[in-house]
Amino acid sequence: MLKRQTKTYRTALAPWAVVQWHSPSKRIVIGRFRSRSDADGHLTVLQRLMPEADLRVIVDVEQD
Repeated sequence: MLKRQTKTYRTALAPWAVVQWHSPSKRIVIGRFRSRSDADGHLTVLQRLMPEADLRVIVDVEQD
C-alpha cells in the first residue's frame, strides 16, 4: 500500500513525463517534470540524441 501512495504522490508532484513509446500498453518513462515547458525542452534534446526513438510528452495522472 505504501508503494502506491508514494507513486501517486510523486506523480502529483511531477505529472508531465517524457516517454519512449513502443505501444499503448508498453512505454518507458525517461523522465518526470513539474512543468510542460521543462518536459518539452528535454524532449527536444532527446530527439536530437535519439532521432530514431518515438518519444512523446504525456500527462501521467493515475485515476482511482
